[in-house]
Amino acid sequence: MRILIVGGGVLGTLHAWQAVERGHDVVQLEREPEARGASVRNFGLVWVGGRAAGPELDTARRARALWARIGERVPALGFRANGSLTVVRTEAELAVAREAAASGGGERGFKVLDAAGTRALNPALRGEFLGALWCERDAAVEPRTAQPALRAELAKSGRYTWRPGREVRHLTGTGVVDDHGERHDGDVVVFCTGAWTGGLVRELAGDPPVRKVRLQMAQTEPLGEPLTTSVADGDSFRYYPAYRGPALDTLETAQPQAETARAHRMQLLLVQRLDGSLTIGDTHEYDEPFAFDVTEDPYDHLATVAGALLGRPLPRIRRRWAGVYAQTADPAEVVHRARVAANAVLVTGPGGRGMTCAPAIAEVTAEELNL
Repeated sequence: MRILIVGGGVLGTLHAWQAVERGHDVVQLEREPEARGASVRNFGLVWVGGRAAGPELDTARRARALWARIGERVPALGFRANGSLTVVRTEAELAVAREAAASGGGERGFKVLDAAGTRALNPALRGEFLGALWCERDAAVEPRTAQPALRAELAKSGRYTWRPGREVRHLTGTGVVDDHGERHDGDVVVFCTGAWTGGLVRELAGDPPVRKVRLQMAQTEPLGEPLTTSVADGDSFRYYPAYRGPALDTLETAQPQAETARAHRMQLLLVQRLDGSLTIGDTHEYDEPFAFDVTEDPYDHLATVAGALLGRPLPRIRRRWAGVYAQTADPAEVVHRARVAANAVLVTGPGGRGMTCAPAIAEVTAEELNL
């Protein structure tokens, strides 16, 4: 079959990967010269630990296995099974870590470490803390280079064509027409347009049941030593469903977030890039219209918290950005997947799970389409 993928982000590219792996010819169209949405404006985390039990966790675990397999073939993807440490600084946070490990440790690879064990696993953490929740199954890839690296491997098949700078304007019974007036014929069209839900997507699907979320992040200069795991702070317990329970209820009552963190719905996530720099974030903004600029207070907060865990000042921030992703409105769904025409399906709204779950989401799409 000939498959058309509309969207050049990680979700679209992994759908292309699945189709080529199954022996089909693929044309991938992207309206920008290169992907510039949430797929490159993220941490590159393959984040298994915080996922909700059930379909979300199953999807994340399957995706983690697929990422490892793809990473063996595509070294430039930068896949590494580095795990994560959610560092706890209070007894209330430690109680959440212990409760999470007791209830979901086996599926997620959880283990509670004391301060010495935390430093032994990640010597760059020299601050004052009680310990950490270790998640062995978490991993990371390089978001800025993932899509080009995957496309380069796909091109080796001889069955893959990349067409950037092509905005799809019309869906026909035999394919699509782009804004250059060029027709692209295919048996199936998969729309993976991320947070862009206007234009042709709205014509085909109305207003998809997704909401948009804006975040602020940054990248520092190199740390000067390895950060051997991804790192989160205790505030991250508040934003992931795996940690819900009595201990979290107590934490939220007894230990309110700092004013800036609460106002911007913040957690600390810290991931080292292959060049030694650190990706740091993030915030969550849900009410549109979103601001067109970034706010400095969250960066000050992140630098303070990260410095406290590292035991020294955070390296100078050299890049700042905001990004917007689409999140399905149904908490029971991992992604919004809907048939929008006899020959077309829309796949969007994985939320902050996009980089984590994209390989498994694409696999399910391929199976549902009998590719």
